[in-house]
Amino acid sequence: MHTVRTFLNPDTLYNPQPYGYSHVAVIRQMQKVVHISGQGGENSQGQLPEHFEQQLHQAFRNLQLALQAADAQLQDIAVLRVLITDYNPQKHQLLIQRMQQLWTDQGFPACTLIPVPCLALAGMQIEIEATAYCQIQPGKD
Repeated sequence: MHTVRTFLNPDTLYNPQPYGYSHVAVIRQMQKVVHISGQGGENSQGQLPEHFEQQLHQAFRNLQLALQAADAQLQDIAVLRVLITDYNPQKHQLLIQRMQQLWTDQGFPACTLIPVPCLALAGMQIEIEATAYCQIQPGKD
């Protein structure tokens, strides 16, 4: 049995594709669900860069590392929750561009962007939480 992911953007809703997400993620015949806690822009030594774009790239890198630990990948993600401090249209555009770079030939996951006043660490500007659905790898799970 394999996992089938379908991403939907009904004609009755606006087209979210230019913004890097889908309205609906449908998962059929799932084998394994992977929940990734919010990943921020800190590196493996806990250092947090000052600039949003650097934190954005590192947060997605951290997300990929967490997925790898669970034998999953970005394409297995059905749902993202993105928290951003001091939200502005420029930060939103950088997020959209990064999503478009990472999800090039498949549907975007369902995604909610949540502007927040602060996050867990001083200076932290972004946190990305994910839910992925993937196959169980024989001998690994």
